[in-house]
Amino acid sequence: MTNANGANAAEVSENTPVEIGSEHFLNRELSLLEFHQRVMLQAEDASIPLLERLRFLCISSTNLDEFFEVRVGGLKELHEAGSSLAGPDGRGPETQLSTIAVRAHELVNRQYQILNEQILPKLAEENIELIKRKDWTKAEIEWLKNYFHQEVLPLLSPIGLDPAHPFPRILNKSLNFFVFLHGKDAFGRNSGRAIVQCPRSLPNVVRLDLPDQNNANRFVFMSSIIHYFMDEIFYGMTVKGSYQFRVTRNSDLFVDEEETEDLRRAIEGELVYRQYGDEVRLEVAENSPDEMTSFLMGQFEISEPDVYQVDGPVNLNRLSDLIDMAGRPDLTYTPFEPCMPKALRRKKNAFEAIARADILLHHPFDSFVPVVELIRQAAKDPNVVTIKQTLYRTGVKSVIVDALVSAAKAGKEVTVVIELLARFDEEANVALAMRLQEYGIHVVYGVFGYKTHAKLLMIARKEGNKLRHYVHLGTGNYHPKTVNIYTDYGLLTCNKQIGDDVNRIFLQLTSLGRVSKLDKVLQAPFTLHKTMMKYIEREIEHAKAGRPARITAKMNSLSEENLVRKLYEASQAGVKIDLIVRGICQVKPGVPGVSENIHVRSIVGRFLEHTRVFRFENGGEPDLIAASADWMTRNMFHRVETGFPILVKRIRDKITADLELYLADNTQAWVLNTDGSYTHLQPKEGEAPVSAQMTLLQEAIS
Repeated sequence: MTNANGANAAEVSENTPVEIGSEHFLNRELSLLEFHQRVMLQAEDASIPLLERLRFLCISSTNLDEFFEVRVGGLKELHEAGSSLAGPDGRGPETQLSTIAVRAHELVNRQYQILNEQILPKLAEENIELIKRKDWTKAEIEWLKNYFHQEVLPLLSPIGLDPAHPFPRILNKSLNFFVFLHGKDAFGRNSGRAIVQCPRSLPNVVRLDLPDQNNANRFVFMSSIIHYFMDEIFYGMTVKGSYQFRVTRNSDLFVDEEETEDLRRAIEGELVYRQYGDEVRLEVAENSPDEMTSFLMGQFEISEPDVYQVDGPVNLNRLSDLIDMAGRPDLTYTPFEPCMPKALRRKKNAFEAIARADILLHHPFDSFVPVVELIRQAAKDPNVVTIKQTLYRTGVKSVIVDALVSAAKAGKEVTVVIELLARFDEEANVALAMRLQEYGIHVVYGVFGYKTHAKLLMIARKEGNKLRHYVHLGTGNYHPKTVNIYTDYGLLTCNKQIGDDVNRIFLQLTSLGRVSKLDKVLQAPFTLHKTMMKYIEREIEHAKAGRPARITAKMNSLSEENLVRKLYEASQAGVKIDLIVRGICQVKPGVPGVSENIHVRSIVGRFLEHTRVFRFENGGEPDLIAASADWMTRNMFHRVETGFPILVKRIRDKITADLELYLADNTQAWVLNTDGSYTHLQPKEGEAPVSAQMTLLQEAIS
């Protein structure tokens, strides 16, 4: 008998499963670097508007910054502690660091090659020019000299290196100049070396604005201005050379649970030291002398593999300012207006619309306004008693925050669970917590040791003699910027079981008691992982019995070892598995006898893919779960996450159609190969091009 997936059920069930070893896992960090490369290569795509290509190049630079701050920083800590602990792929910290260095150097070299050979020449063709110092006209030099003395020099604090002025503490990722000098200063000192740090308050790029001249698209780097007028800083001395450098530091925060009485104050204290963590990378200009590089390596205790000589501006992301300054909308993506769901267009009252039927929001194609409007209407509704919400990344200046403040001012009981330890948003979240408390909003920080990553909003409304819970559950953050550039799902529902579950989760987060079992919503660290494992096991049983068995899962990262092993088991049983994984993926597809039935692709396009959706065929009666969590160890066991079932067939069919569209993409899809590399798909001869993102966008605006 042949099962519904084309495999012989008897053969599949009788075959001895292959023992899974480290050779069946791709390395987590190298997989992440492959994603950064996919983003970088968008800058080479001639079909993308030029300034958007520049944006992708800048994003790849900031991605690498975070990779070094977090991933490399963590590995170095383990290595220095003498750890040889290996991941599922069998590589320990030392081996990973050496392999990462080789790959990262390749990526950095490619970044600057793209910049110098493609982006800058193309910008010049569009009359957007970054003028090198040697090409400045006399008039431009005079204008820049005046600008330097008025706007720049008063902010600079050069530090001469001598016994009274030891090497300064260099801020994380700050731009600095190492200066070689000749001559004596006013006190007769002649140390010959100095450090000049470029203040972060200064712009990265300056538009030349000469009177009576058309300089609208002529720009210079701030670093070029400081370079050129370095003699003005060290008056009376001769500058023999000045060279850019930047150091990247380990930026993970450490808060000791046993020693902490006030989490917010502890984090505020730790933030001060983030700028001065252990050094993990040194970037220097390509023309820097060996004497300088060796000196800095000694100061920062950095070895040669951690030194990156770059052919261009240190820190490519400084170019991102140019995107808006150029004033060329014709070289960027065409703006669009997200659409409003039909159900909310028909009924202005959000509560009536949600009570009538569940509403699916697919951002950024669908507007985020309904979520904000729901809170605003709740603030004015006399029947609304309570509003509760989780906030992970939102920013202090947020329409969601403004709506919550309005609700509190209107006398509603408002409770907000803020995750203070959202990486790189800690400072903003501390400020947010303080602002909300000023308006009488109850602010709690979740569960110490478990980041609250769930995306939940609950409004309790009195209807008759009962309380009804109106709920929003999402796969992404309540952030005003990311909702316009990340793809995410949001569900608006007043389903009683889901509403009761969400209420129980909030009680769990704000109190110290146990919470009864949830009926519909899955929660990490309790039921989400075991349910995903159970559902995969169920597909295995269906495949062995000859029933339809298929798993389609879309997420940002896949690295939890037991889920990977279970997917291999399912593949060997004949389950068809389609994985759409944006970033890290430790699954190795196409291994004979192990993963022939597993296919992995990554979509990289205009919007950052962020939806987490898991569909299980279940013998023809599919289950579909949307979630705030990826299939990673941290999400499954060290965070508070939610997975929410899509119960309405109409919505289930819509999400299923979206998944199939992503699987049909042949323009923005990258297919994972067995060796960990990716192949960019192109339409075959006679095949129509398919872009999932552009199709969804066209459907939304048509």
